[in-house]
Amino acid sequence: MEREPAQPKKKNKDDPPVVVKDLYQSFGEQKVLQGVSFSVASGEILSVLGRSGTGKSVLLRLLIGLQKPESGSIVVEGQEITKLTLDGLNEVRKKIGFLFQEGALYDSMTIEENVAFPLVRHSKLTPEERNDRVRQLLSGVGLDTDLNKAPSEISGGMKKRVGLARALALDPEIVMFDEPTAGLDPISGAEIGELIQKLKKDRGITCVVVTHDIHGAKSISDRLVVLDQGKIIAEGSFEELEKSSDPVVSRFLKDAV
Repeated sequence: MEREPAQPKKKNKDDPPVVVKDLYQSFGEQKVLQGVSFSVASGEILSVLGRSGTGKSVLLRLLIGLQKPESGSIVVEGQEITKLTLDGLNEVRKKIGFLFQEGALYDSMTIEENVAFPLVRHSKLTPEERNDRVRQLLSGVGLDTDLNKAPSEISGGMKKRVGLARALALDPEIVMFDEPTAGLDPISGAEIGELIQKLKKDRGITCVVVTHDIHGAKSISDRLVVLDQGKIIAEGSFEELEKSSDPVVSRFLKDAV
């Protein structure tokens, strides 16, 4: 008899929001992830570090169900997402905000319309309530006076802030970031880092940050994970990672001193 796909179940309040166990993923002969395991505590900022091509972005796509792993377990908000139906997966995704590396704004929409987009699709707010929510979100990232601008009229750092406002539209419990400071000047990068820390402080949001920016990761992270050749080679606070004898970890950390 064919098994029915798993459906969403209720999360135990004491369970970590994200739990990854023994994750494997390959593309042809290229082994991208080889037995990756970690968890993220509620309200924690976890940064995943690694060189280009080490599987960071693949891991992030797996965490939000854009790809399925060859094997292993991914539990997000109490749901084993590798076994959910599409409807079940979409319900879990409503609890997750995602900031794409380039912001991924819709060029044909204004900033206000970009932030309103998930509210139009997934909320029952009235137009007036939706407008108030959008202005509140943009105010939180310092862009409440730029509502009618197009993405082409704002800087890279502003695009990422708009992307963050949109990621927060549905009041997620988890926010995932793909290279949030990539392509930004030091000041803009620091501003994004401050916004990430503010999410934790003010709202208790759990954050997973995939980045190669060790300096930024040092300033915002409660814990860091270092990926190399598909495996976790170090895990802990920045101070704990400083004690690692692994040469790859040492090369990463020297840039943040």
